[in-house]
Amino acid sequence: MLGKTAGGLYWMFRGLERAENTARLIEAGFRIALTRSTDPASDWRSVIVTSAQQAAFEAKYDAYTSQNVSNFLLREPSNPSSVLSVIKTARDNARLVRTALTTEVWVAVNETWMVLTDLLKETVPDPELPQALEAIRQQSALVRGALYGTMLRNDVYNFCRLGTFIERADSTARIIDVKYHALLPSPSYVGSKLDNVQWEMVLRSVSAHRSFRHAVQDDYNASNITEFLILDPRFPRSLAFCAKRITENLSELRNEYGGESESLDAALAFHARIKDRDINSIFEEGLHEYISQAILDIAAIGTRIEAQYRFIN
Repeated sequence: MLGKTAGGLYWMFRGLERAENTARLIEAGFRIALTRSTDPASDWRSVIVTSAQQAAFEAKYDAYTSQNVSNFLLREPSNPSSVLSVIKTARDNARLVRTALTTEVWVAVNETWMVLTDLLKETVPDPELPQALEAIRQQSALVRGALYGTMLRNDVYNFCRLGTFIERADSTARIIDVKYHALLPSPSYVGSKLDNVQWEMVLRSVSAHRSFRHAVQDDYNASNITEFLILDPRFPRSLAFCAKRITENLSELRNEYGGESESLDAALAFHARIKDRDINSIFEEGLHEYISQAILDIAAIGTRIEAQYRFIN
């Protein structure tokens, strides 16, 4: 496969996943902001900080409000990571690799672009924000279902799935970091009802509330929820689940193409760093420090994938 084609597949699905995950990130901030009213600006600032777009946001807006943040992340033309921007890029990549896709996948991607372009043509009012975020998630699920149901399990499929899981792992780490940046009024609130409610909201923002209840059957608190989102290999948005799937897809590509695989080596190291840990040791190290390193590790794997498979010819 040409590197340009592999890159188109990979970035198409990174873009589709990023759109969904941006919606989840906004929802995390939206839900956390609802739990306290004394300083909503800091809650919305945490969303921008976690998305790593603080400088770009502050160059465009002078206040951290729900309207400004959601507008910037959903539809701002100058923001290459806004939902509208990444959906357009995903559709452009889908056109580039059209012959590698089934008709169902192409139609789903094209429909997603049309639906979201119409949905986000104007600023979304706060009362309509939850419904808009839900629509973004549903369109992402539509494309994912078409991929699962119609594509051969070959190198095309593996590059698509790599894009999904690299992006998803990064997003889960960042959504956990939203809670870290949404600081409580004082350290004395750690472990309080307010702290636990905020962690529960983070759980809901990744559609993990019911799964957590089935899998853990324990209290909503920082330890249990972060253990589930980081270490539980059964939940499809956990770091453990994503790391395993990344190594599996890279292993399939190595078997198909042969030779050494620096990207697979990096993915195996990242997976081992998750498998060999327990939540108490992560808290002893520092949750923020652990998550920050995970984000760097995920980015390094992505960089190695691009270089190894020559996405830019």
